[in-house]
Amino acid sequence: MRYTTLPGTDINVSKICLGSMTWGEQNTEIEGHQQLDYAIDQGVNFIDTAELYSVPAKKETQGSTEKIIGTWLNKRAKRDDVVIASKIVGPSDFAKHIRTGGFIKVELEDAIHKSLQRLQTDYIDLYQLHWPERNTNFFGVKGYIHDTSEQWNDNFAEILSFLQDFIKEGKIRQIGISNETAYGVMRYVEEARKGLPKIITVQNPYNLLNRKDEIGLTEALHRENIGHLPYSPLGFGMLTGKYLEEIPKNSRVDLFPNYNRYMNENSYKATRAYNEIAKQHGLSLTQMALAFVNDRPFVTSNIIGATSLNQLKENIGSIDLTLSDAVLKEIEAVHENTPNPAP
Repeated sequence: MRYTTLPGTDINVSKICLGSMTWGEQNTEIEGHQQLDYAIDQGVNFIDTAELYSVPAKKETQGSTEKIIGTWLNKRAKRDDVVIASKIVGPSDFAKHIRTGGFIKVELEDAIHKSLQRLQTDYIDLYQLHWPERNTNFFGVKGYIHDTSEQWNDNFAEILSFLQDFIKEGKIRQIGISNETAYGVMRYVEEARKGLPKIITVQNPYNLLNRKDEIGLTEALHRENIGHLPYSPLGFGMLTGKYLEEIPKNSRVDLFPNYNRYMNENSYKATRAYNEIAKQHGLSLTQMALAFVNDRPFVTSNIIGATSLNQLKENIGSIDLTLSDAVLKEIEAVHENTPNPAP
């Protein structure tokens, strides 16, 4: 395993982060614990979760993933050996069963308290805002469209002030954001310059089919010393190649057909091209796609997920692969021909 630190801190994290959103839906508690045990044995020490999980978001399973991590932490009794990241949901129709008040003090307090209980811990290392309150382009929306009827008022400073209180109380150590744009990142940065806590990470989708963060956002990350935590590095499994011929039984898209944002015509076109590159160089498409993300200069830790131990082994194993200049050049050629087919 390779390691780095969360930017601006002394918190050491593995370059592979274990994502957990299937635990409690597609995976049982026993399977979740098996994945955690295997990942830790391979040197992974960074675990990402959220109050929303497991997915898809349902009232019946909400919080189940944090509970699974909590029982594992309790059983293992070595909390300080791992770095735990979690998130509070933003306002959305699909998350109304969790909360409706946005990032106000009472909702943050409720969310943090409940996550701590489920995780069976006294603190969360990295606490993230799962998506913005304002209207902007995330969750598969490529371009920003302004909404003149929007009721949102600029509250970046207020949110950071609320989070500062929880940092002082020792309930959270560091803060991050997710599904954010360059505008949101820089507004948080500017408010932090006035003495408020600084966001240290952005968790956004990033993979061979979605590199839109390279347009604007990654410059801000480099210049402001903020880490990128890519999620969906395999594009909901599209970049494993398993969907190129047919949709396998009990795969995520088979079980949840609305999880298809990586399955448009251009995504298939690009994935076939990437698959040919992998074949020509004797690589697995999965590991090639993950290795590409692992070694981006703005990436702090790559959030991988799996529903089986075999998938997990292959995904974690990507850390040992460094892509050659020839492979990277061929990847860029495909990207130039079919850029960002699935934002």
